[in-house]
Amino acid sequence: MRFHEMTWPLLRQVPRDRVVVVAPIAACEQHSWHLPTYTDTILVTGVAEGVEQRLPQEVLLLPTQWFGASHHHLRFGATLSASVDVHVDMLCDLLTPLLEDGYQRLLILNGHGGNIDTMQMALRRLQPNWQDRQLSAASYWDLAAQELAALAEGPRKSMGHACEFETSMVLALRPELVRREQIKNDPLPDEPVLRGLYVSEDMKQRTDHGAVGYPELASAEKGKKFLAAAIDRTAEVVQALLQRPLAK
Repeated sequence: MRFHEMTWPLLRQVPRDRVVVVAPIAACEQHSWHLPTYTDTILVTGVAEGVEQRLPQEVLLLPTQWFGASHHHLRFGATLSASVDVHVDMLCDLLTPLLEDGYQRLLILNGHGGNIDTMQMALRRLQPNWQDRQLSAASYWDLAAQELAALAEGPRKSMGHACEFETSMVLALRPELVRREQIKNDPLPDEPVLRGLYVSEDMKQRTDHGAVGYPELASAEKGKKFLAAAIDRTAEVVQALLQRPLAK
């Protein structure tokens, strides 16, 4: 079921206790020389729609919220961004009417790294007022981390930016938007002594052309496999959430 394609009488008939509301969130920001600014939104929408097609009676899919927390990309330009506090407020305002309308299980499905902190902060803000509901959030690449790592050919086995993963999936979904002649690897320096350390840097400090990873290894065929892995795992999680008892 797709929220944005239904009428209000149809939505009144949706059983609040037998669906997971899936709220995809993403961004519109620079993605190196070769990918469109809408990459994160294209990809998380592809995953979310795949899950809804797999589980049409168990998923109520919201339209993708494309406006993300992307201030760390602003120095490259080609980026639209909400500040951290504004993005937290946006997510709370997005979910509150659904909670007030009685929906019991909500999943924020994230497609942009800059939204990880804000989606968790939003749920922490909401949870004390909705202790009898199931509020959850995840980036699709974290749900499918093991499966994606097994499919990757490059030395980077986790999601980067305009990388092997993202470039492959855009090639699978919207190949006409990929500037193939502009694809260039941009690996991060290897600093094993800093493992476990969070270093606050913007993208301009990390890369000269806006990528992180190995997009030269990308292919449409690999992209289809990445997408299938993310859809499979997210669908698995949705089914588990439906079986999980609500908190008391």
